[in-house]
Amino acid sequence: MKTIIHLTTAAAVLLLGQAWSQTYTNFIRQVQFPSGVVWDASVLPAGEQLSSLAIDPGGARFELWTVRSTGPTSFLLASNYVGTYVPVVQLAIRTEDTTSVVTRTRADRPFYVDFTVSGLLSGATDPVASKSVKFLRHVQSYGLGGTGADIDRSQAILLEQSMVSSNGTQNLSFMLNSVPGADRAKIRGEERFSFFSLPDYQAPESQIAAQTIQIWPVADGSIAGIANNQLIRYALPQLTITVNDLYPDSTTYAQVYKGNPQLGVTGTIVTGSAVVISDSVPVSRVLVVDDYDEVFDEDGRWTMELVTVTPFGIDRLAYVSFDLDRTIKMNGVFTTIE
Repeated sequence: MKTIIHLTTAAAVLLLGQAWSQTYTNFIRQVQFPSGVVWDASVLPAGEQLSSLAIDPGGARFELWTVRSTGPTSFLLASNYVGTYVPVVQLAIRTEDTTSVVTRTRADRPFYVDFTVSGLLSGATDPVASKSVKFLRHVQSYGLGGTGADIDRSQAILLEQSMVSSNGTQNLSFMLNSVPGADRAKIRGEERFSFFSLPDYQAPESQIAAQTIQIWPVADGSIAGIANNQLIRYALPQLTITVNDLYPDSTTYAQVYKGNPQLGVTGTIVTGSAVVISDSVPVSRVLVVDDYDEVFDEDGRWTMELVTVTPFGIDRLAYVSFDLDRTIKMNGVFTTIE
């Protein structure tokens, strides 16, 4: 019996954080059990095709590989096991970042894992490997400033392990991630959820399904050049705006409005202060801002805020309130001679 193999390599290449300027070729490796016969077949970046060999009674493992032109360097993108009585698992991770190709979220946000198990048997004479599957949860830190590039996933920490022995759907909620790190706001890493079949006399333990979620830090920032409650006369000072760990999908800017600080106020954006990020990893920037007088239409009490807009909402990173008095006053005596 042959089976139809579905493949999509683009999303997996993104997950590895590789440059799109590289050239990639793709192939599927089919490993037969228990014979150990290996067959490679070249494939397009997306589509479907019949397996190269018929599935033996012991099943087969299908590995999706991509090869980068420079090096060359090979990457294992996905692996699935197909067998006579191997259960089927559908696994998905949901976050509030719904537009990203790569599943990701921020260190302070929740995420959800949904899975459906089908094909489990329960008869007294059914093989042990057909009656349950193993569920694993791994966590791994990218380290300070890390992006996950070239990470050794064999070093991930096994956080949870359990057996699933019944067919059906389960929905798991995680209010916060469990990636290791002392400063929970600055976590960089990933969590991986996977299902494995049990070994039997025909085939070894094999991965049935797996999904990974990336965790990125909470941004922070500062405004330098104006002190809180400062009185500014005449010329506005040069600003230095520093932003750290901007979320890969974010728009960050400084805005001003009349009065003291208020959350949720929409002000006027300071010219030259906007940073738009559409990337696969967090970004840090330092901006120097001059010539922004036009955003102040009158003197008085003003507040400047540094805000960032992400899939999770609008967050204030920093603010400063000050008094502006640009009125020129002249003292003098006017006399006439009559």
